[in-house]
Formats: sequence, structure tokens, C-alpha cells
Amino acid sequence: METISRSAPEKKPARRFKITSIEVLCAILLIAILGQSWLQQVFDVPALRTGSTVFVAVCVQALPFLVLGVLISGAIAAFVPARVLEKVLPRRAGAAVGVAGLAGVALPGCECASVPVARRLIGQGVAPAAALTFLLAAPAVNPVVLVATAVAFPGNPEMVFARFAGSLATAMVMGWLWAKWGKLDWIAERALRRLPEVRHGSRWKTFAETARADLVEAGGFLVLGAMIAAAMNVLVPAKWFGVLGEQIVLGVLVMAVLAVVLALCSEADAFVAASLTAVPLLPKLVFLVVGPAIDVKLFALQTGTFGKSFALRFAPVTFVVALSCAVVSGVLILGGGA
Repeated sequence: METISRSAPEKKPARRFKITSIEVLCAILLIAILGQSWLQQVFDVPALRTGSTVFVAVCVQALPFLVLGVLISGAIAAFVPARVLEKVLPRRAGAAVGVAGLAGVALPGCECASVPVARRLIGQGVAPAAALTFLLAAPAVNPVVLVATAVAFPGNPEMVFARFAGSLATAMVMGWLWAKWGKLDWIAERALRRLPEVRHGSRWKTFAETARADLVEAGGFLVLGAMIAAAMNVLVPAKWFGVLGEQIVLGVLVMAVLAVVLALCSEADAFVAASLTAVPLLPKLVFLVVGPAIDVKLFALQTGTFGKSFALRFAPVTFVVALSCAVVSGVLILGGGA
């Protein structure tokens, strides 16, 4: 009589509890609520209050436009096939850069919103030079920024034209430089990845998943950049600004560096620049052109979105180009701005 041997059923491995960012956030909020009075005593320091105010201001200013950017990114992924973008943009990289630069006028948003959009454009087959041109142009030459600049400088309408010219020139020059010398292997694989063709009926799911993933990834780097900006804001003494009105070259360099470390939103930086009454117009213009092109939060966002190899090359060149374009436009339009 044959015995039938039955193998014991395989036991499924026990699922391990995985700590995610949601659990960490809930734990931090719970600690903050329970220890509210103790935390108020510990952090009741003027420097910390200033830094926390700057941190919250940067995040609050940038977050709505970051959400706008990831929604546009998700819409591009779900509803705009790559073949449509290939037909709209010129095949030549140089011509595509020009179209992308002018397209930045039509999209109100800040620099945080343009990063996920540029990533999605590259993923959909748009030439990287054109996508990067849009990344630099959209937060600097859109109508919201130009109107804000006009309101902040009511007695100097030439500042609006100088900012538009300097920012658009920065975006165009960087696009053409990338088209000539840029390499695809400098951009991380995740930025070049193409989504599969979306089947009918699943577009909204693709839209939601893409927007959620981009928001989680970009939001973390936004917080990191805001923390750096808050720390640097506390470390820069206010009395230093009085020296900038006496030395124009020093003022240009300091305001360029300040634009990088303060990391203000492009919709709000004009009011900050206008409040520095001791600083001449030319350094203020440099501040307004350099800030939307490259700052600490943008560098963090670009590192997380495109990769460190890209950011370490793109950021320094962008800084030099933006500074040069701002000075040239200032000398031509503002007459030196002294």
C-alpha cells in the first residue's frame, strides 16, 4: 500500500511593521502637542523665533505653487501623450529653447512648481534643454511676478523690464548652453524615465499617483531648503546692508549670494528687495534675477529630482549666467541703477 506523502503547507512570512514618513510625522506632532509648554520655554530665543518664522514663511509661500506644479506634472503624465509634445515643440534644440522660454510667460508659478513640471516634460520626451529653459523662465517672467515687481517698485517701472529681460536671457542662455554641452547621463534615470501608455479609464489613477509621488519627493527637499534658508537668514546681520549702498560691486555680489541663501519665493522677493532702501537698484535687480534661477531650496529640489551630478554642474553655471545677465540688463535699462 502506497503512502501518499503530503507536504506541509508553506507558512507565509510574517509581515513586519514598516515605519514610514507618515508614522514619523504623527509621532512628531504627538510629541509637540504633549510637550507644548516645555517646547515654548526651550525655543523662546529671539534667533530661534526669527529662524522659525523664516522657515514657515518659505514653506507657506512655496507650498501652494509646489502643489500647482505637481498637479500640472500629473496632468502631463496622464493626459498629454509624448507624441503630442513632440509635435508642438520644434525638433531643433535651439528653437525649442526659444519656445520654452516664452512659454514660461503663460504659467504663473514659483521655482518650486517648475521643477516637477520640467522633470515630467523630460520624461515625456521633451528635449532637456527646452525643459530646463522652462524651469528657469516660468518662475521669473510670468505675469504674477512682473505685476508684483511693478507694485513693489511703483516709482521705478524700469525694474519690471530689467527683470524680465535679465531673467528671460538667463533661461535662454542656460538652455542653449545645455543644448551644446549638456549630457544626458548627468540627469538621474528617474528624471528620464517615461511612463507607459495610459489605458483608457486609468488616466485619473495615473494623475493621482504621479502627483502624490512628486509632491512627497519634492516636498521633503523643499523643507530641507527652507531650513537652510532660515539658518542663513539668522546669521546675516541687518547692519551689513548699510555698507552695500556705498560699494556697488560689493553690493551686487552680496545681493547675489543673499538671493541664494534666503530662498524667497519669486512672487514675494520683490517686496523684500524694495524694503532694503539703502541698497541701489542694480544690486536689487541682481537679487531678483538670481533668486528664481538658483537658491538653496532649488538646489535641494534639483538634487532630489534630477540627481546630484546634474545639480553640482547646473547650479554654479546658472549662478554665473544669472548674475551676468542681471548686470547687463541693469546697465542697459537702469543705467547702472545707482
